[in-house]
This record gives sequence, structure tokens and C-alpha cells, in this order.
Amino acid sequence: FLSTHWFPNLLFFLVFIVFGLSFLGLFEITLPHSWVNKADASSEKGGYLGLFFMALTLALVSFSCTGPIVGTILIRSANGEFLRPIIGMLGFSLSFALPFTFFAIFPQALKSLPKSGGWLHSVKVVLGFLELALALKFLSIADQVYHWQVLDREVYLALWIAIFSGMFLYLWGFVHIEHDTKAPVGVPRLVFGLCVFAFVIYLIPGLFGSPLKALAGYLPPIKENSFNISNPNSNTKSYTPLICEPPKYAHLSLPHGLKGYFDYDQALACAKKLNKPIFVDFTGHGCVNCREMEASVWSEPFVLKLLQTEFVLLALYVDDKIALEKEDMITSTYDGKIKDNLGKKNADLQISKFGYNAQPYYLILDTHGSLLQKPIGYANDAKLFEAFLKEGIKNFQNKQN
Repeated sequence: FLSTHWFPNLLFFLVFIVFGLSFLGLFEITLPHSWVNKADASSEKGGYLGLFFMALTLALVSFSCTGPIVGTILIRSANGEFLRPIIGMLGFSLSFALPFTFFAIFPQALKSLPKSGGWLHSVKVVLGFLELALALKFLSIADQVYHWQVLDREVYLALWIAIFSGMFLYLWGFVHIEHDTKAPVGVPRLVFGLCVFAFVIYLIPGLFGSPLKALAGYLPPIKENSFNISNPNSNTKSYTPLICEPPKYAHLSLPHGLKGYFDYDQALACAKKLNKPIFVDFTGHGCVNCREMEASVWSEPFVLKLLQTEFVLLALYVDDKIALEKEDMITSTYDGKIKDNLGKKNADLQISKFGYNAQPYYLILDTHGSLLQKPIGYANDAKLFEAFLKEGIKNFQNKQN
């Protein structure tokens, strides 16, 4: 629910926008002064309790700067991520603990501390730009899941280019914000600005169809109707797709111009008719690893050829919110609940039939819906994926004989 429903995603989007505007200086997020005063008074009690309240006072006083950072980390955690939030919170806690530890051991070093001022304000402004860029990811997820079509790939990239261009102009002193100090641009800021400018240059070809593989998991997928100079679908045009009839749920699509189905029963019927194995992709609109696999592994010509010529393709989106007709709804054998939209039905199929509930998840089935080999998940290795496909083809042929 947190990672795919429109309400939490729009809420997170708005929270990130508020954090970003706060860092840019439009307003300041502060906690009530009474909280700070009470915590500060309690810190004088001494002992472990005094240390606790001393740390609490520091956290409350610095809330306007640290709240958006911690909020960003916690939202990513609520959105299903595991390792990055742990690393983020570890870094956040170390940033508070290490200075006190260091200066307790070397008190004379306090004299050499840089004074807070313009450089710290510049850090906040840069973080504000980053918050605005990250906010778009949550709006994009809701847009894809509910098919609003308000933030397609080109619009998303145009906004990112504008945001990071603004960051570059700020870092190099072309743009000034309230409370800025008119100091000369230093070497570190100059170098960081160059890195941001290089990132903007990297993004621009994405407007014209470049896959931008390094960012594939964070960008909306390339659609068939996307403006595309490079025409990535050309890799599959020379092959006849293994489909028997127009697919149900035509609002969905497969990457790289591949053709296939989005309904399990329809794909199974076609596989029986053509006597071909089924390649099943349990995926999701909000699945970062799914997009990375499609951009880095599926895009290889030898993988594309196998997918299009040897399999009936079936993509089952577990987070799609399109409502099902009454005759297509099912009552789950797993939890007894009625599955009234496409995503719930596909997720229930993955759990009840295959005992797994993570994406991406790739299976190869025979014409009766039985597994031909052990399924695999995220594995960003094109050769490994090719071997998986070829083993499925071999097992299918052996079973036929």
C-alpha cells in the first residue's frame, strides 16, 4: 500500500516538495520553543538521563536542517527499501556522534572549526534542489500505477534537467538566493558544479530516446509512443511476435517493443495453441529493480531475440490498479479475499501458485502452467539470464519428446 497507492505517494511527494522549498529558504520548519527549553532544562540533571536530554536538545534545535534528511530516509524505508535507509541512518547518527567524540579527545581542535555561515547555507540550498528532484519519483509511481499520464518520461526528464540546471547555476554563482553571501566560488564548489553540469548533459539524450541505463530504475519506462530518435524497438521488428490475439489490458506494454500478454489465462491458451513455453515476468510499475533488468539485461540483442522468438511472453503487474470486470474477479485461496483489480489478482497468483511475493520474479512454464526450471529474481547479468532462458527452452523440448 505504501509503495504503490496514490495517497501515500502523493503525500510523500508533497512532503518532499515542502522539505525542498524549506531548504531553498522559502520558509523554515521549526519545533515549538517550549519543547527545546524543556529538553535543555532536563539536560542539566547529569548522569545518563542528562546525556539523553542533551542529545535530544541538539536534535530539536537542528530539526529545521535535519528533519528533511531523516524524513527522506524514513520515507524510503516505508517505501520498501532496506539497505539504503540503514546506511543513511548510520551516516546520520555518525555525523552527530563523531564530532563530539573527536573534540572530547582533542579539545584544542575546536579552535580550528569553520564558522557556520555562507557555506552551510549553500549546502542547504543544494539539498533543497535534491529534495525537489526526489519528489518526482513518488508522483511518477502513482502516475504509472493509476495511468494518469501526467508525468511521462519526457516531462520527468525535462523537470530533472531544469532542477539540476538550477543547481549548477547556483553553485557557479550565476543565481543567488536570499541569505547568500557574495563570496567568490571556491574550487570544491566549482568541481561539484562541473559534476552537476555533466549530469545534466547525460540526461539530455534521454529526451530523445536514450535508455539512460544508469538511471533506469528511477525513470518512467520508455513507451512505444515516446519520442525516440534511436528507435530501440528496431531490435525486435524482424521477428514475428508469438501472439494469437490482441492482448487484454492493452493499456499495459512490454519494454523494447516486445509483444505479449498481461493475462495468465490468455497467455496459457496461446501457448497451447502455438506449443511454446511461457516466459512469465512478475513485475510492477513501482519496481526499481524491474526497470534496471529491462534496461540492462533485456536490452541485449541475444536476450531480446530469445524472448521474442522462443516464448509466449506474459507480464503480470502486481501493482496495477485497473478494476476488473465481475467475471474476471477471483476469491483468493490464500487469504479468502476477493481480488477486484488486476494488481491484486496477479499478486495473489504469485503468492498462491508459486509461493513468492517479490519482484522481479521470472518463471518459464510449459503449456499446462507447470514450472520447467527453478525461477530467478533480480540478477543484473545478461549471460546468466540468457542461460536461464536457454535452459527453459531445452527443458521444454525434452518434455515434448
